[in-house]
Amino acid sequence: MVLPVVFVSLYYLFNYPILGLYSSIVFGFLILGINRYVSGVQMGIVLDGLLIITYIALFFNRFHKRIDFSPAKKDITLIAFIWTSYFVFEFINPEAISSEAWFAGRGLALYMMLIVPLTLLFINTNKKLDVIFLLWGILSLLATTKGIMQDTFGIDYAERKWLNEGNSLTHILFGKLRIFSFMSDAGQFGANQGYSAVVASIIAFVQKDRRMKLFFIVVAVMGFYGIVISGTRGALSVPFAGLTAFFVLKKDKVALISGFILIASFFIFFKYTYIGQGNAEIRRMRSAFDPDNASLQVRLDNQKKLKEYLITRPFGGGIGHAGGKARKFAPNAFLSNVPPDSWYVLIWAEQGIVGLTLHLLILFYIIIKASFKIMFRIRDPILKMKMAALVSGMFGIMIASYGNMVLGQMPTSVLIYMSMALMLNSDVFEADAARENQKLNLAA
Repeated sequence: MVLPVVFVSLYYLFNYPILGLYSSIVFGFLILGINRYVSGVQMGIVLDGLLIITYIALFFNRFHKRIDFSPAKKDITLIAFIWTSYFVFEFINPEAISSEAWFAGRGLALYMMLIVPLTLLFINTNKKLDVIFLLWGILSLLATTKGIMQDTFGIDYAERKWLNEGNSLTHILFGKLRIFSFMSDAGQFGANQGYSAVVASIIAFVQKDRRMKLFFIVVAVMGFYGIVISGTRGALSVPFAGLTAFFVLKKDKVALISGFILIASFFIFFKYTYIGQGNAEIRRMRSAFDPDNASLQVRLDNQKKLKEYLITRPFGGGIGHAGGKARKFAPNAFLSNVPPDSWYVLIWAEQGIVGLTLHLLILFYIIIKASFKIMFRIRDPILKMKMAALVSGMFGIMIASYGNMVLGQMPTSVLIYMSMALMLNSDVFEADAARENQKLNLAA
């Protein structure tokens, strides 16, 4: 039954290799949810295979002529190569115990190295860019819809089994289920829906078609609702930081002042009032603004332990050797028994201060360069807003990743790596917009 579907999919993939890139977004959203229902299949390997087959399809599709790789010759590709090279170097880290753990952590670099060039090669027009936003919006709607179903009708057998495997400790608090949809956990669901909400709310402004404008408004509203039902406190930082970044990028005093008033109002609501305290979701989100929160204190204590351990290990303890998953490969190791609780702490624990510094330099280089282009280089107003949406969303995820391991998990990682390539390739989209405008002027 599966084979005909595989053959048809391969037929279309080899004829239209761009479908492989679009499919990676779909897999990014659904892959961990599918894993709850299909046992014995390494879904991560499936995504690896999809991306590699896409390269093979590209080669065969353009076999009769020389493949032009010049669109991929950009600084973001070099950055991806540098990051991947450091990841490969970590294989010989003397602190590492298991080579299997290194392979299991391949997503730290492999997906960036595979996705960035494909994005530069395939997404080279505004229409293709719009397909990315549309597909992202549809999948985000599906994620929130699934979350609402969990919240309203309860969980199914596979989700109950997943909770019984130990995940109920973090996903059922005071008798209330934290909604996780078909994602890895509630933290990823909440943060990714906040990410989608920020991007969609900005994209809605530039839609000329009323139906598309309504679509992205619905995506934004549903995304914000996803944050609420996830019960994820850290996810609140995505819209707070993301929208703050957007108001700065706008360079409009009225918009900047209005935006800060709006953000300040939400901050005051959660920090200094007790309005809605009877609601479990609001009560949990409000605890994120409490500096004496017990969960925060535990995280700070864990970071102190890691600091003592890593002070003599500048390259960290090895890829795949920190956090809960590391217990499978090195159950008695120090790092396996100290929860990192944060994406940046995870990078620090596994790759040391050298890896963390490199990682932060990469992220801020991309954000700063893309922001500079938006504020001083891009002239097309619609493209400016699209790029601002991507920068704002990524900045929100960067901030949220301090409290949760968000940035490197599916589907956020796929979206982030794609966004990195798109943001630093804005010249291509502006040139395409200029060509389209010239055609319209000639037709008129």
